[in-house]
Amino acid sequence: MADRFRAAARAYFVYGVVYLVGGLYLIYRGVGVMGAPTSGATAVTMVRWGLIGLIPLIVIPWLLARRWSWMRGWLSRRTFAVLVAVLLAIRAFKVGAAAVHPGATVAAPWGGEITFQAGAVIFLVVTLMALVFVARAAASRA
Repeated sequence: MADRFRAAARAYFVYGVVYLVGGLYLIYRGVGVMGAPTSGATAVTMVRWGLIGLIPLIVIPWLLARRWSWMRGWLSRRTFAVLVAVLLAIRAFKVGAAAVHPGATVAAPWGGEITFQAGAVIFLVVTLMALVFVARAAASRA
């Protein structure tokens, strides 16, 4: 059963990397939180958001992968996995809502443009994959 938690940790790490890289790229292109325009990406802004993004990228997989328990077992990595799964489900719902609404475009790193709708579909797939792994770990008896 511990392998399910390690798999969930790896899946969340991949999810976190995709979101961190995607989010930093959008900031670099002048797109802020919830699609709002930003005044432009400065080095300080990029570093600040990069460091903030590293916290869940490192801490959440670490808490999923290692065995721990607090308050005589009431709070454990299984409970934590349930919480993470709920938050991932909320994220998937929000990203899914963005995926069904056409919107603006942003310059693609390889040239050309990518629509927010296509980007949201990619993020939705990654989010759902992480959700499956984390929910599987949360449902296990370990």
